[in-house]
Amino acid sequence: MAVRACGLIIYRRLQPAPSSNSIEYLLLQTSYGTHHWTPPKGHVDPGEDDLQTAFRETQEEAGLQASQLTLIEGYRKELHYPVRGKPKTVVYWLAEMKDCNTEIKLSEEHQAFQWLKLEDACKFAEYEDMQATLKEVHQFLCSRE
Repeated sequence: MAVRACGLIIYRRLQPAPSSNSIEYLLLQTSYGTHHWTPPKGHVDPGEDDLQTAFRETQEEAGLQASQLTLIEGYRKELHYPVRGKPKTVVYWLAEMKDCNTEIKLSEEHQAFQWLKLEDACKFAEYEDMQATLKEVHQFLCSRE
């Protein structure tokens, strides 16, 4: 049985005028393992649907309520990769911060967070599939403007 996790790729726009350069992505640095950087995500609890999991994990890991985010229609990404020899599926949705100055409150699972422009976000996210996903998200956002 594959492990299943869900999360949100969260972004904010620094200025009101749409511009690909005004977009920053939220990445959290884990306080365990290799201290890798990732969007908020976590395992699906019994009785939860995938999107509920994504919002719950975002609240637990970054202190962000669903009411502080706007879910962006039309974007959903599934990644598949092995973790310790077992298959893992991670489903991501895209969400925009309503107020770009909202405070991030980390849980014990993470030791740091950063808002990063696409190029830096890709450097921090070491895994190729996450880098490709961030680029895909960026193109998706820019194509909607």
